[in-house]
Amino acid sequence: MSDQPVTAHQDILVERSSAHVLLITLNRPDVRNALRNNSLREIAAELALAEADDSIRVVVITGGAKVFAAGADINEMAQTDAIGALLDVRPQYWKAIAGFSKPLLAAVNGYALGAGCEMLMHADIAIAGRGAKIGQPEINLGTIPGAGGTQRLIRTVGKPLAMKMVLSGEFLSADDALSAGLIAEVADDEQTLPRTLALAETIAAKSPLALRLAKEAMLKSYELGLEAGLNLERKSFSLLAASKDRREGIAAFKEKRAAKFVGR
Repeated sequence: MSDQPVTAHQDILVERSSAHVLLITLNRPDVRNALRNNSLREIAAELALAEADDSIRVVVITGGAKVFAAGADINEMAQTDAIGALLDVRPQYWKAIAGFSKPLLAAVNGYALGAGCEMLMHADIAIAGRGAKIGQPEINLGTIPGAGGTQRLIRTVGKPLAMKMVLSGEFLSADDALSAGLIAEVADDEQTLPRTLALAETIAAKSPLALRLAKEAMLKSYELGLEAGLNLERKSFSLLAASKDRREGIAAFKEKRAAKFVGR
């Protein structure tokens, strides 16, 4: 971790873990980091700032050592009627998080349930501690996931397991989530954040342009047919041929040295 100051918002803490990596920590321990509207607003706002800051290349989101996020804020949900839910600003915050163009990693310990699981799925890469429990238990409250839990989950783990998780409300262990493709790695609980930050550093050392276009192309594969996806990939590949970063990458390879990418 760096010596940079920590910015404390109402629901989150924000700090630079290094020159190119921003760390966002959910900070509502009294309610197990339940994600209320203000939590999402603060996260979306920080991602917007990170989007505009060329020095930030990767963002990591975590809930700390004990819990990632145990769901949405039940008290806030209980006060919302049908019209209130329809007009809620919450989907706008989720859309802003999903639209973040730079790599977003999640370090997950403890519960990642409901909105916490949906936040995990908004990340590009999630690493979970061995004791993590991941699930969509909204059915136990007489409702269903409302931030992509039915749509992203089924695209990620497939119909049988997604149906089981959403219809039963049962949780997955970290090992089962890894087997299902919901997370990328399992770490010892105390190593979850250090390992995620180490991976963030590895990614941050790559070309920011290539990272952005690679992320865009892969996410578009959910929406596009194969031919259209291949066309997008080829256009992005061709566009990078004009970049300083590609020339630097090739030169560094030939000269057997580490590349110094600048995002141009």
